[in-house]
Amino acid sequence: MVNLESLPESQLLAAAQQGNAAAFERLVSGHRRELYAHCYRMLGSVQDAEDALQEALLGAWKGLAPFEGRSSLRSWLYRVSTNACLRVVSRRPQRVLSPDYAPPCTNTAELGEPVLEPIWLEPWLDAEAPVAAATDPAARVLRRESIELAFIAALQHLPGTQRAVLLLCEVLEFSAAEVAELLESTVAAVNSALQRARKTLAERVPGPSQQTELAELGEAGQRKLVEDFVRAWEGADLGALLQLLTEDARFIMPPLPAWFDGRANVGRFFGERVFALPWRLVPQAVNGQLGFACYSRPAGASEFRLSALNSLRLRGGQIAEINGFLDPELHRCLGLPAALAEENRRAER
Repeated sequence: MVNLESLPESQLLAAAQQGNAAAFERLVSGHRRELYAHCYRMLGSVQDAEDALQEALLGAWKGLAPFEGRSSLRSWLYRVSTNACLRVVSRRPQRVLSPDYAPPCTNTAELGEPVLEPIWLEPWLDAEAPVAAATDPAARVLRRESIELAFIAALQHLPGTQRAVLLLCEVLEFSAAEVAELLESTVAAVNSALQRARKTLAERVPGPSQQTELAELGEAGQRKLVEDFVRAWEGADLGALLQLLTEDARFIMPPLPAWFDGRANVGRFFGERVFALPWRLVPQAVNGQLGFACYSRPAGASEFRLSALNSLRLRGGQIAEINGFLDPELHRCLGLPAALAEENRRAER
């Protein structure tokens, strides 16, 4: 039996084109994660990204025989994956965050019914997303910035082709000529789409990136902010929590349509609803930002159960936005533990 791991790409390609499924899997395995990240950026949903990637790889397997190698395999896989994403974009509603869906809420007792249609932006559960194997610091920063929640949210406001052009050019660093070939377009059309996309993003993602905010805080500042936030939330210390928030802080929580705008309203929601239950927070990188898996224990329950995945948007060392993702199906998709094992053991003793 041939050891596929020892074969160069050209021989793997030849074997895959002759119908060797194991060779094809080996051929695409090194690209799978960066393609998944590309699909996530395009679609704003880890679940849609998985579906699009599976469709793309199936299409690549079926269409591999005539592949002549005029472009690199990586470029060809990005062509197939981007086209799969564009098909999803054409048939699915735009993914949004709560402020794009409804006005802010002031009544903490009426949060509305969950909106379960696939309209909500979903988080990426990782510190960063891969692009090509880049080792220089600037490339690593770009990689993390390209999955920040505000960036992904802004992308969803672009037409599909502009979205694809911007990601292929700015994040993946394909040339305009390469992107034109990938999208079966022209260099002039690609440059025009890129200019319009940049303008829209500049309007929708103002101010420093979260990577800049985190860098300015430094490791010690980040650690202190996380500790202070966890201590205030778990201790139901509203005063301490409010000191961490900006005056215009927001709290959103899809799939519930309700969201709260301003420190006072966010504080009232915490005081009247959130702090009614005991909580345990587990720090977790979300979209390259500070985040937490949040576990609550309902009255009469013996364990802390996963209730939300939260990410924090920072500004000037304070918290400007808490994005709480409440959908249990999303939590399962992300592979988060449903219960806090350590607290379960404590509860049994």
